[in-house]
Amino acid sequence: MSVNKSYAVFGLGRYGRAVAKELVANGAEVLAVDNNEDLVNDAIADIPYCKCADVTDAEVIRRLGIANVDVVIIAMATNLEASVMATMLCKEIGVKYVIAKCASEMNCRILSKVGADRVVFPESESGIRLAKNLLSSGFVDIVELSKDVSMIELEIRPEWIGKNLIELDLRKKYGINVVAAIQNGGVTVNIDPAQPLAKDARLIVIANPAKLGKLR
Repeated sequence: MSVNKSYAVFGLGRYGRAVAKELVANGAEVLAVDNNEDLVNDAIADIPYCKCADVTDAEVIRRLGIANVDVVIIAMATNLEASVMATMLCKEIGVKYVIAKCASEMNCRILSKVGADRVVFPESESGIRLAKNLLSSGFVDIVELSKDVSMIELEIRPEWIGKNLIELDLRKKYGINVVAAIQNGGVTVNIDPAQPLAKDARLIVIANPAKLGKLR
């Protein structure tokens, strides 16, 4: 995902609004939708493109142009029926990536079965964190440790395959410190800097978020 993709957020409760607001603040194109007019009016100062509409209606989904959106975030966990309908409608019209917020493990299984590409628990993943992960193309996960320091799980670049950390010298080139490697089915904290990186390897690094642009 990245800032160059278009996003739609269904549901403007605390979680949905946080996702949409963070995406907008980082320059992403975002359409936010809720059937509660008061919530829409409250959010429009932070999210310019807000609509009051019923996203469980196929005709409404069509009129909103959701088929042209890259990523839809369905943030209506308190209404499973609405979440299921919205998920199904989005997948039927060809939305490539649908993320659904769920209120329980059972709800997550249901939403996955009807087409959600990813499900999230708001208790374990904040709306702001989800937005940052969507915007950070090439990064698997980002956790803010402080304003200036983040821990990032990232996929290795194709040109890194078969090279070791000594050769790559990531601290000098990108300002990142490697703290662990995930490869061959396990996590290694005491990394051998001379060991070549496998094709499916991922790295866990510590870095200043402001310097991550070189890796995107």
